[in-house]
Amino acid sequence: MKKLDKLILGSFIGPFLLTFLVVDFILLTVNMLKYFDEIFGKGLGFWIYMELISYFVISISPMALPLAVLLSSLMTFGNLGEHFELTAIKSSGISLVRALRPIGVFVVILSFAAYLSNNHLVPKVNLKTFSLLYDIRMKSPAFDIKEGVFYNGIPGFSIKVNKKLDDVRLKDIIIYSHNGPQGNLDVTLADSGRMEPFFNDNYMRMTLYNGTNYNEERNTRGINEKPVNFTRAKFDENEIIFSLDAFQMDRTPEDLWSTNRAIKDIEGIKLGLDSINTLVNDKIYQNYQATEANFSFYTRNRKLEPLPHVKERRVYDDSLRQLKMEKERAITDSLGRLKEKQDSTQRAKVLEDQKPPSVNDGRNVQGSVTNVAKSQNSDSLFLKKREIRRNDNAEIDSISDQDIETGVVAIKKVTSTKYIRTEPLTEEEKARIDSAVYDKGLITNAMTMASNNARNLKNSYDIKKSQIDTDEREFRRYQIAWYQKYTQAFACFAMFLIGAPLGAIIKKGGLGMPVLISIIFFIIFYMLTISGEKWAKEGLVDPLFGTWFSNLCLIPFGLFFLKQARKDARLFEPDFYLGIWKSIQKRVKVLQSKSA
Repeated sequence: MKKLDKLILGSFIGPFLLTFLVVDFILLTVNMLKYFDEIFGKGLGFWIYMELISYFVISISPMALPLAVLLSSLMTFGNLGEHFELTAIKSSGISLVRALRPIGVFVVILSFAAYLSNNHLVPKVNLKTFSLLYDIRMKSPAFDIKEGVFYNGIPGFSIKVNKKLDDVRLKDIIIYSHNGPQGNLDVTLADSGRMEPFFNDNYMRMTLYNGTNYNEERNTRGINEKPVNFTRAKFDENEIIFSLDAFQMDRTPEDLWSTNRAIKDIEGIKLGLDSINTLVNDKIYQNYQATEANFSFYTRNRKLEPLPHVKERRVYDDSLRQLKMEKERAITDSLGRLKEKQDSTQRAKVLEDQKPPSVNDGRNVQGSVTNVAKSQNSDSLFLKKREIRRNDNAEIDSISDQDIETGVVAIKKVTSTKYIRTEPLTEEEKARIDSAVYDKGLITNAMTMASNNARNLKNSYDIKKSQIDTDEREFRRYQIAWYQKYTQAFACFAMFLIGAPLGAIIKKGGLGMPVLISIIFFIIFYMLTISGEKWAKEGLVDPLFGTWFSNLCLIPFGLFFLKQARKDARLFEPDFYLGIWKSIQKRVKVLQSKSA
């Protein structure tokens, strides 16, 4: 590496690390403010918050990298231009593109590292972030009883303390118990008390002094029934144990978040896309079948076939299901054969242990076998008769059992003759049919039934269409998550293409003008990214175009600034625009003189 490359790269690394930390901290603060009310004030330990913050820092790094590259490259070349180092480089015969090469190579490597982070590291961190954030949300607030305010943090109780001498000693205590199904029927009043946690803060012991407990039974009763019981008990000392399980944070298994697309890498997203595509295709195929069943008149002489790609996908999915079922069946059969072999071995051992039967026992067994054979034979004859009656529509009352056994059966089939009329209807028959149709209101009933059926079909199709639209929207979201892993990495190079030439044009370093311009371009980049993703989610544009929309819009700006920087254009100086205005005025005067 030459000295020039070391100089330029060394002047870039420092501002890049600094700006990355600053931008990451700003984005971390913005994200933490979203969950401020949900994660703070719950008595969690310091390391829990540090774990959550570290997860947030890693998850927001893909968005912080482009802004850090933009700001640091703009500051680097702004400082070189401000101290005339960039002018000396150009005067020595080194072009601006050659001066940009070391930082460009670094940004390309950084973009590749950002892609690997988006595909492998960030999904795992998002899984842990969602799990920890959910556990913190579900945890109850820290146990903190305030003076003169009812505290409802302990399930089943409402506690009011009018005065707290310290964290242990209490004065003038009121406790309502809600454990019963009928409201505040158990009330305890005490003059003073003590509050002490024990057993690793899993339980709290509240000792009450000089108080009274009121308990009333409230039951539904009639006029003649006796009043309910009311109990009042005074005590000098009473001890109540409260469970603090609601204040302990339980960790949720991470498998519950396995379906979220934010925790999947590219392979997982592809599997999710294939599953959603199969689900949508099955619903469309079932809609075709339901439509063919609903429109019986239309499909009487024709068949309503699904689209070719729907049928092909259905055949493909059915083949995969068949392969999966065959594998499961093979595993089940192998386990069944193994179990059967074990059972046969055990039966053989049992038979060996038993004694052989006597002669009389053999006769009895033979007789029982003969009876069983006769009963099975009679059952088979009955089944044969029923089969002949069902298949041949025959009279079989005169058929003997011997004929059925030998197979020689003379079947007398019952034939029915149909009369087909060819003469047209007479006027009297037409009048009779019309009277039956119109006088009894069959036309009105038919129209009502037809309108109800049409309305039901429309509602059914609307529901199915909304379900398919929801699945397709989720399909597009998966595609956006897939393409974002590439676009967020490429955004680093796009921001470098804007920041480095722009710094060479501005020729000002520090945190003044570079920060302002960087914020402007980053806001533009963020707005274009949000707009493109929203269009892609709604299905207005292809998800590939929607995710690449912001980069496609900013690359022309980078190429334009690079061209102007090579020509040493003064885009941010008023003399440049004043010269353009004067040239326009001269051309207008020339055109006016020619027209005159």
